Amino acid sequence: MSNHLVMRNISKHFGGVQALRNVSLEAHGGHVHALMGENGAGKSTLMKILAGAYTPDEGEILLDGQRLTIDSPHAAQTHGISVIHQEFSLAKHLSVAENIFLHDLGAGKTIINWPRLKARAREQLDALGFGELDVSRPVFTLSVAEQQIVEICKALSRTSRVLVFDEPTAVLTGHETTRLFALLERLKSDGVCIIYISHRLEEIFHLCDSATVLKDGAFVSTVRIADIDESQLVQLMVGRELGDLFPERDATIGDTRLEIRNLCAGDRVQDVSFDVRSGEVLGFSGLVGAGRTETMRAIFGADRRDGGEIRVDGRLLKRLKRPRHGIDAGIGMLPEDRKQQGVLLNMPIRVNAMMKPRNGFARLRCVLNHRAERGQTRDLIKQLRVKARDTEINVSTLSGGNQQKVALMKWFSNGCRVLILDEPTRGVDIGAKIEIYQVINDLTRAGVAIIVVSSDMPEIIGLCDRVLVMRAGRIAGELSGPAITEKSLISLAMGVK
Repeated sequence: MSNHLVMRNISKHFGGVQALRNVSLEAHGGHVHALMGENGAGKSTLMKILAGAYTPDEGEILLDGQRLTIDSPHAAQTHGISVIHQEFSLAKHLSVAENIFLHDLGAGKTIINWPRLKARAREQLDALGFGELDVSRPVFTLSVAEQQIVEICKALSRTSRVLVFDEPTAVLTGHETTRLFALLERLKSDGVCIIYISHRLEEIFHLCDSATVLKDGAFVSTVRIADIDESQLVQLMVGRELGDLFPERDATIGDTRLEIRNLCAGDRVQDVSFDVRSGEVLGFSGLVGAGRTETMRAIFGADRRDGGEIRVDGRLLKRLKRPRHGIDAGIGMLPEDRKQQGVLLNMPIRVNAMMKPRNGFARLRCVLNHRAERGQTRDLIKQLRVKARDTEINVSTLSGGNQQKVALMKWFSNGCRVLILDEPTRGVDIGAKIEIYQVINDLTRAGVAIIVVSSDMPEIIGLCDRVLVMRAGRIAGELSGPAITEKSLISLAMGVK
């Protein structure tokens, strides 16, 4: 079989909203085909149709010339189509082995051969290069990256002719990403048709043979990666040049806003000291596990400090034992995991935007002025360029980039003097990144001191005035201006002189 996939003239409506308009995609076995576009471009909808989660209003799907009827996820799997989503579909309280062969547990049998099941699971993980994972462990005890590996292994335990990877490296370390790329090369050589969704351009140009670009639910173009450069690809996706990714900075850097002296918190934060000034963007770089997030959580009051001093505008913060204390001191924090910690997904945009300790629209202690709240939320939607039809729609209905901007709203209107942004553009498309960078510029112009924790080196280089690199819980070095280069960042992070 050649595993030649064709999706032709696919259209899909949700109520009065047309999510896809006559979209076509063609991908071949033995190739990696990128599916690209901004959040909300229609990528997820198209792949959910391929996976059988949605039924198209119009169009057809063919595999090796045979027209398929895919009206359920089971039907897609029967045809050899597997989709590895960003949101995992794992049974958290079952073991790794049980999750890998969930589709096959007890099929046609009354007794499960558990030793054989575990042995097969170990074989699958060994083949992927992740044999160190204990197949008996419950999935809820695994890290997010390990759960991603189980999800991939689960898909590969079925004979898959078409594999779709949706942002597979978003939660993986550099070493794990390297092993995933090696796996994709093996699958490619075996003739599997691979569709790869990622906002990371370096991955697209490293892995993919061709790309289909969508915009606003419509087909834009299919190109060979060898025939295009990064700037041209960005132009197809968002209508902007790559050079426009980081807007010009025009903020004035002023007095010291935040002073950290000899901060210690558990094993991951040891004797950390630094300053950040008003109007400044200070970057924090380093390898996964270096202690960046733990440092920020201790400064915000989310984690306990073992020692050290924190000052905001020269005032020593004597009481900083919970986030409320950090907020009262003028410190805000956008956490790394926006879905779990940054927003209330099943609540309206208005509730998320006004979610702050001192809501200025309380007429009495327990009565809120919703009309005034809606007015300010509409202003914030316009100011932060959130794509939403009104203030009362749930945040879960928005794209990832717009969810991130909603998470920023409460800090934008809260008057905070120091704002910590932990991986602010992870899983966000290039168009939304540009808009978030513009929001950061607006905040610095207003005198806010910004700290950006990011694993995206081009982001650190293009956005920050200074960068601190952490290694093993300590500050390994400081870079500024032209000295902020990928080579310098990597060298400091790895302890290479």
